[in-house]
Order: sequence, then C-alpha cells, then structure tokens
Amino acid sequence: MLKVSVIGATGYAGEELLKILIRHPQAEITNLVAKIERSCPINKIFPWMTTLLELECKNKIEVEDIAKTSDLIFLALPHRVSMEIAPTFLNLEKKVIDFSADYRLKDPIEYEKWYEVKHKSKEFLKDSVYGLCELKREEIKKTMLLANPGCYPTGIILPCAPFLKSGLVEPELIVDAKSGTSGAGRTVSINLLFSEVNENFKAYKVGTHQHTPEIVQELEEIYQDKIGLTFVPHLVPMSRGILSTIYLKLKKNISVFEAVDIARKFYPDEPFIRIKEADEFPQIKDVAYSNFCDIGIKVAGKWLVVVSVIDNLVKGAAGQAVQNMNIMCGFKETMALLK
Repeated sequence: MLKVSVIGATGYAGEELLKILIRHPQAEITNLVAKIERSCPINKIFPWMTTLLELECKNKIEVEDIAKTSDLIFLALPHRVSMEIAPTFLNLEKKVIDFSADYRLKDPIEYEKWYEVKHKSKEFLKDSVYGLCELKREEIKKTMLLANPGCYPTGIILPCAPFLKSGLVEPELIVDAKSGTSGAGRTVSINLLFSEVNENFKAYKVGTHQHTPEIVQELEEIYQDKIGLTFVPHLVPMSRGILSTIYLKLKKNISVFEAVDIARKFYPDEPFIRIKEADEFPQIKDVAYSNFCDIGIKVAGKWLVVVSVIDNLVKGAAGQAVQNMNIMCGFKETMALLK
C-alpha cells in the first residue's frame, strides 16, 4: 500500500481528492492537514465521510510525523504557499504532487511576474515535471516533484496539442473559456457570493489570468516555436466544469473528418480523452464528476473550432493528481478514476 498524506484537505480540490483516494485500492491515507481553527476528525468537517474515513485532520503540519508515515504528499494548497512546504519533504526524499502553480513555470522570472512574489525554491524548478499525463507520461514516471496542471490549461492544452503539432494551424490561438465558481476555491470574496454570481455571466482577468504563462509554455514546447495567445476566461453561475472554445486559423483547407482523424491519431489509446464525431460538441454535463476531457471539432471556413469540456475539480485538479500518482507509482493509470 502506498501511504499518502494530504495537506490542504478541506478545500474543494482537497475534498475531491479524498473522495478518490478513499476508493483507491493501493492508497492508504495516513495524514490530513488543513487551515482550520482546531484539529478534529475529518468526518466532522465532511459528514459524508462518516464510516469511510475516521482520520483526524490536523491544523498544523507536523513534518516529522508526516514524513515517517508517508511515501507521497499531496499539497492541495494556494499558489505561493506550496513552495514554502514542498522543499522540506523533497529533501527527505518523499514524492510530492503540488496542486499550485509554484512549480509549473520553468522560468522563475515569469512566475514572479504573474504571481507577484519572489520564488523561494528555484532550485527545484529544473526537476519538476508539468503533469499533463497524456503528454508527459515518461517524465512523470521518473519525477519526485509533480506540478499538477491548472484547470484552464488542461482544458486548453490537450485539445490544441494535436493541431499545433501537425503544423496545420497558425501559432495564434483565441480561447474563450467558461468556468464554474469552484475554480476559485473556497475563497471568501464578494465576487463569488451567490447573489453576485446567480443569474449573471461575466468575463474576468482578460489578458491577465495567471494560467496564461503555463498554457503558453506548454504549447510552445509542443509547437517548438513561439505562439500567440488571446485568453478570455468567464465566470458562469454553476458549481463545477469548464468549457473552452478554441479558434485556430488553418494554413490550408482540410475537412472536419481529417481534423478529427488528426486528433484521434494523436490520442490513440488515451483512457480519459474522448474525441467526438465530426461536428458533434461536448457539454459540461458529459464529464461532470469524471476525469474525462471530451473534445469536439468543427471546420468553419479558414477556422478550426475546437470545443473541450472537463470537470475542473477532477481532470482539472484532483483526478489528474491521482492519475499522476498512478503513473509515478506504477499503478494502473485508471485506478480509482473509472467508476
């Protein structure tokens, strides 16, 4: 059994992670930590865990105890916080899967520009692996530090990769993405109050969203050259899910059937990527509470329109983290992720 600890167990992504780990046949949860007033059993915080998980959730990180009883530590923590904690466990030769952006960007200057804080553990950046499972599987197998991708980037990079790799599209992307409110975490904010979100729909952080640099970084690696990205995220009045509509300008005329074939050949046997039939488009309810990324494709004149959907808390966070854990530890990749 793989012994795992979760630091940040009471956030939306942390709770989703626990749901998956509880049913994982090869994982034993040994420690839970969260930013709570006082330590208490996790099932007092989440009553649905009664009889499923009786473990105490502590309000302080007891490094020595966690290290002694863990093979792998999940850090389901906010940006800027993980880099304070991850080095301690890495120096003790423990595997770390980090949900934050602290180890996603290889250039610390880019990180400092977008997150407005000095990077405090630059020495680990060269060894971190950006854990987009379908694209980095071999690197993931070898790493001790896994940077779990952001939710928007997952829903954008996966559908764009086949077409940038093919050379059939211009390296200028327009992305119109919509997310449910859980993407912001359990943040206390006026903008996320029910009265503000309900019956409302708005764009936010246009041109300034913090996920922009990791999307560019990974797509430039695929394209092997510079790309341009116009990324406009939107907040929609629902709890979970992301739908991304991506516009790629074609260099030459192709049929939608050819485009679908390119995508399917790029992802021939991926258990969590489903390419729709030509001119069919996925909906968020198709993937809710699952680890799937569904992709629909349309050729509209000179434009290739690609629509993807994911559950931001599963494929966009906790599910992808467990998929990464499975790869890192030699388990079947779909373990605990297919109901």
